Amino acid sequence: MAETIFIPDRVKRELIVERVFDAPRELVWKAWTEPERLAHWWGPRGWATTTYEMDVKPGGVWFYCMRGPEGMESWCKTHYQEIVEPERLVYLDTFSDPQGNLAEGMPHILITTEFTEHSGKTKVTSYTKLASVEDLDTLLKMGVKKGLIETWDRLAEYLATT
Repeated sequence: MAETIFIPDRVKRELIVERVFDAPRELVWKAWTEPERLAHWWGPRGWATTTYEMDVKPGGVWFYCMRGPEGMESWCKTHYQEIVEPERLVYLDTFSDPQGNLAEGMPHILITTEFTEHSGKTKVTSYTKLASVEDLDTLLKMGVKKGLIETWDRLAEYLATT
């Protein structure tokens, strides 16, 4: 299995995550932008994701909840800013409550995800920009490294079955 590269950069207040998936770019794009596909892999192991709203276009939103094995819930609302199919997604990811209201005191995360084709495979590079080093530290303490690596492992496993 390919390795997920995870690089926190405190100077730039950024996380860089990168991996090559053994699938064509169009399929990887669909896995990121279609709720019925996202449900198979989005979230760490043992977590299930339910999409309540998804409109992948500039100004559109993705409102979803990840539920952990012990009943923990993580509600999120994504605000799409730029869509270049099948090359790039730019979105603001925020934590929310079950009604979609922003969760106070939680980081707002600007994410640029790039999809680059390499001989039938797809390199995905995600740049997560945070407002402060403290926000970066908050994400790291929440276990974002383990969660992202498990999530991207689940994506690789899903892609192998489609």
